Amino acid sequence: MTNYRQVGKSGLRVFPLGLGTMQFGWTADEARSIEIMDAYYAAGGNFIDTADIYSSWAANNAGGVSEEIIGRWVKARGNRADLVIATKVRGAMGQNFSEGRNTIKQREGLSRGWIIKACEDSLKRLQTDYIDLYQVHWVDAATPIEETLSALSDLVKKGYVRYIGCSNFAAWRLMQSLWASDKHGFEKFVSIQPEYSLVQPTRANFERELAKVCLEYGVGVVPYSPLAGGFLTGKYRRGQPLPDSVRAGGIGSSRMNDQNMDTIEKIIEIAAAKNCTPTQVSLAWLLAQPFMTAPIIGANNTKQLEDSMGVVNVSLSPDEITAISTVSDWTRARTELEN
Repeated sequence: MTNYRQVGKSGLRVFPLGLGTMQFGWTADEARSIEIMDAYYAAGGNFIDTADIYSSWAANNAGGVSEEIIGRWVKARGNRADLVIATKVRGAMGQNFSEGRNTIKQREGLSRGWIIKACEDSLKRLQTDYIDLYQVHWVDAATPIEETLSALSDLVKKGYVRYIGCSNFAAWRLMQSLWASDKHGFEKFVSIQPEYSLVQPTRANFERELAKVCLEYGVGVVPYSPLAGGFLTGKYRRGQPLPDSVRAGGIGSSRMNDQNMDTIEKIIEIAAAKNCTPTQVSLAWLLAQPFMTAPIIGANNTKQLEDSMGVVNVSLSPDEITAISTVSDWTRARTELEN
């Protein structure tokens, strides 16, 4: 039986891998998205992560499509009580909205007015009475953190939201938020969603600062892009043509430096010895880190999902973890983290 993981110091328990849904309504249509959610749920998954703006970059799409697809799936399956549904607020959601003479000119940000309106809209799209984990997508420097936390706390009191989290916060921003919650009695962020993987360029900064804050104050880490946009799946190889992929000419090629390719080769070597896949080794390394809760994986089809989900049957030995850590320069960062 899969061991579900505690999110920070909260009462939330989630599957070791969260299902990211940014691609729903974009690179995966509704039928494909439903297949992916069915497969994830059948494998024991319970943690579905989305955002109000997904997939606003698709043609003729003002956002909200991913939430709508999830909402229809949950209603059809009748499995709401089994799920931890997480969504986010901050990004732009189209035109102005008006309530009497009060008009919010920007349908975005972390002001009290927009947070409450955005939450109500997300609840409707998700066809649910509550959101398990409501996350601020990124910083809104124009709004005091106290206003944001006060609004989020009110949503918890109303029963619209169970827990709150943040995403893309620097260490000092997270500490500022935790301090404000302590001082004013607001709800605290129980989780943070950073971009993090073995080859993430900002990885050293995360491990040196933000990871320490999360460990010290009990904040769960649910990173996105844990496979670096497919780079860590083993399809990028030294001296070989780029794979036929939408991301190959962007994220993929930008990460093809000598150290990252050395990392890939070590991952492939260990995967071959363990009779598993590079994807599974990459995720297993993440899950072995002391600050890790549950990486958020994405999939455009059930084959990709099954590959990632196979990590629950893979464990790395201390020597294997060290080997990957050493070649990817994790050793120095670990020393700094532990000191």
